[in-house]
Amino acid sequence: MSGIDALYQEAIKDYARADHGHGRLDAASAAVRLDNPLCGDRISLQVSLAAGRIVAIAHETKGCLLCRAAASLLGKRGPGLDATGVTATTAALEAILEQRSPPPTDWPELGMFAPAGGHPSRHKCVLLPFRALAQAIQQADAVSPANQGADHREH
Repeated sequence: MSGIDALYQEAIKDYARADHGHGRLDAASAAVRLDNPLCGDRISLQVSLAAGRIVAIAHETKGCLLCRAAASLLGKRGPGLDATGVTATTAALEAILEQRSPPPTDWPELGMFAPAGGHPSRHKCVLLPFRALAQAIQQADAVSPANQGADHREH
């Protein structure tokens, strides 16, 4: 497969088309909007948490196929993760992009982003939804009832 064909392989197109998790949540624990000013990608992501785990993810993503596929992958596979799982999955994706590491056995779908490793300007496109999810979890943790007596801030 040539460079551009590998970058936009069928798996990427399929996930972008499927748009898993597209929409909004009625009762979100947190909401985050992130932009990639270099290419115009934008994601508005909402997350619902219970006992520190993701119950549901919803997103509205405007951007390239890579960003939309990454958001869709999180919409499908993100429920059930906790903050540690999101951090580990994001680190695995970064290693795939930056060091050509193989995908973890529990997230083989991350391998579809390997061709973007050769295009450093596209790394932020792929990572934007993962970073939005990490921020949403941090935000939800900061305002959770367990932390109400602690450092409570408006976000």
